[in-house]
Amino acid sequence: MTEDQAAWLERARRGDHRAFRHIVDTHAPALFRVCARITADKALAEDAVQEAFFNAYRHLADFDGRAAFTTWLHRIGVNAALEQLRRRRRHDVHETVEDYDEGPGFDAIDPEAGPERVAHGAQVRREVEALLARMSTIERTAFVLRHHEGQSLEDISAALSLNVNACKQAIFRAVRKLRAVLEPNG
Repeated sequence: MTEDQAAWLERARRGDHRAFRHIVDTHAPALFRVCARITADKALAEDAVQEAFFNAYRHLADFDGRAAFTTWLHRIGVNAALEQLRRRRRHDVHETVEDYDEGPGFDAIDPEAGPERVAHGAQVRREVEALLARMSTIERTAFVLRHHEGQSLEDISAALSLNVNACKQAIFRAVRKLRAVLEPNG
């Protein structure tokens, strides 16, 4: 954490609402991408992000610095996203994500690509998104945190309340399922 980030965090801990707003503005886009990938639902992701920041604000005094602030915040966001999924299952509501990925990922399209290649890329993206939606919540979340967010196995394990080996297995299962979809398209 930079000195500037630490200063904003300390000010927010002392009750400075402007400082907390700065933290929200800084971290909301990345947290939204994580929640959207986990929930595969734009509205649920928005609710999870709002819930995560509310919980983070209430528990700022509990942040002890053992993990990076972003790791701590992502853990809260992952838990909020998982809770949104549990609520959705209870109410049996389902919506799809339209356009939540503004960061690096599946949307990197070569500007020189021809229409056939762009169409093929769009088809692969749809297949991958459909497969991610069918994965178990643990597999999808572990995969997203590892391969989209670049989090360590230890951080993912803590966020999902799994041991490291169970975390590795969830990621392995997710990758194996994705390979099965992608390999025929070579």
